[in-house]
Amino acid sequence: MRVIFMGTPEFAVPSLTALIEAEYAPVAVATGPDRPRGRGQTVSPTPVKKVAQEAGIDPILQPEDVTDDAFAEAVADLEPDVIAVVAYKILPPTVFTTAADGAFNLHGSLLPKYRGAAPINHAIMNGETKTGVTTFFLEPSVDTGDIILQKRMSIAPDETAGEVHDRMKELGAEAVVETVRQIEEGTVETRPQDDEKATPAPKIHDEDCEVPWDQSAEDVHNHVRGLSPHPGAWTTHDDTRLKLYRTQPADGEGAPGEVLAAQEQLLVACGTGAVEVVSLQQPGRERLTANDFLNGYPLHEGEHLGT
Repeated sequence: MRVIFMGTPEFAVPSLTALIEAEYAPVAVATGPDRPRGRGQTVSPTPVKKVAQEAGIDPILQPEDVTDDAFAEAVADLEPDVIAVVAYKILPPTVFTTAADGAFNLHGSLLPKYRGAAPINHAIMNGETKTGVTTFFLEPSVDTGDIILQKRMSIAPDETAGEVHDRMKELGAEAVVETVRQIEEGTVETRPQDDEKATPAPKIHDEDCEVPWDQSAEDVHNHVRGLSPHPGAWTTHDDTRLKLYRTQPADGEGAPGEVLAAQEQLLVACGTGAVEVVSLQQPGRERLTANDFLNGYPLHEGEHLGT
């Protein structure tokens, strides 16, 4: 079984590792170009490239543009049976149709729910208690192909997007190996997606991250944890932007965004109810617990957060 693996970030690493351990070591890997990364902006390889290099996989393809004909030709020359895609760019048909037995993608939701670039964030922001992963055969239209298999997982009431991400990448690795095995054995039983049940999970922009204090405490709590740690929910205090990472619903009433308590505990009113802000960060500073933050930041009961 000649497998080509395509992926870039940390989310894809367990899937690549699992394929290698299951004796489906890819004949090639496609990943993002080396980029400046980290605080020092040192040019370094992607997480997937690091694992591929350690495993001795060659070639490692790093196209700047996956629609370039040269990339499609390079993939075709490798004569893949299967292309496994995990957190990579949107591929054109000229690339994914080169796989003799099909190309599939791992998606971080139970499709057709949460089609798009940010399924984990949107699921948590919407208060979902369950999610999962889906593998599906690639079609020209994004996230619409026939489902191969799905695996489910719960979302705890206080779990953040980062925590769900870290559990989901391991579950996804199981799904990827199982999908390759089914394709090899010829036991795949696909089913079409019901487009009428589809929901969107588009890329999240900065303006989407502002804390909606006029909504309920539960909605504010879900908003914060659904964006934690990245890209991060934010609010303002005067001219200072504050990032919020953890909250919990609490008792309290007041005008939306009103600070109800700011000594040892930071309590903020919502449209209904209130939330306790557990950890937050001001620009250029470390992320702190609310108690430590209040020891060094002038915020007082009766002031307001947000616009």
